This record gives sequence, structure tokens and C-alpha cells, in this order.
Amino acid sequence: MEKLFNHLANATAKLAGRPWTFIICVAVVLVWAVTGPVFGFNETWQLVINTGTTIVTFLMVFLIQSTQNRDAAAMHAKMDELIYAVRKADSRFIGIEHLTDKELAIILDEVEKRALDIHAGRPARAIKGKPGVRLEETTTTISKTIERRGPSPG
Repeated sequence: MEKLFNHLANATAKLAGRPWTFIICVAVVLVWAVTGPVFGFNETWQLVINTGTTIVTFLMVFLIQSTQNRDAAAMHAKMDELIYAVRKADSRFIGIEHLTDKELAIILDEVEKRALDIHAGRPARAIKGKPGVRLEETTTTISKTIERRGPSPG
């Protein structure tokens, strides 16, 4: 069921973003407007467009939101992987999408200050706080500590 919904949501979002879809919607509204005098601009005539657009909007909100949620999750996973793969990248940035708006604003302010330094030709400043520690760095540190101490008794 989920795969079917994802397929439907992606196909609908793709179709909704095409120029021809917009042109068709404009044509529907024009046909509706032109038929106004035929129906005497009565309440039923108005109800047709109001009901139709409300239903389409209501359904499209959920389909497009579903598509955007998946796209955002995929983008976060890709960015986290890139941050992890680049040694000089600060691993504290992995998963920051789960922080509060206030915490994100602090990080964004620091990153923007870094960007201003770079654009001004100055060396980039480090982001405040202790850099994140990668798993392999922790493993290497533990291995070196064990090597210095020698084998454990027992």
C-alpha cells in the first residue's frame, strides 16, 4: 500500500508541476467563467468551481507533502553521508535537522559568519563548540590507548 501511495504521490507531483497542467487548469477556469452568463451566475455555478478547487487543493496538499517529506529525508541522508565522508567536515552537522529552531538559528549564524569571512578573503573561523568525534577516530584512540598500556592481565 505504501509503495502504491508513494508512486501515486510522485506521479501526481510530477504531473502537477508541468506547464500543460497549468494551462489545462487555466482553461477549466476560463470555461467556467464563460459559462457564467449561460447559468445566470447562480449559486450552483459558483459551487461547481468552489467545490472542485477545494477538493483538488485538499488532496494535492497531502500528495505534495508526502513527496516533499521523502525528498527531504533523502537529502538529509545524502548530506549526512557527505559530511561523514569528508574528513575536514564537522560531524556535529550530521542530524541537525532534529534540533530546535533556536539551536538551528545559532548554527546558521555561525555558518553565515564563516561565509562572510571567506567572501572577504579572511580565513574561515571554526564553528563554536567542540567538533564532533567520528567512530573511527574513537576506535583509533581506544586502539592506541590499548597499545600503550600493553595486553590486559588475565
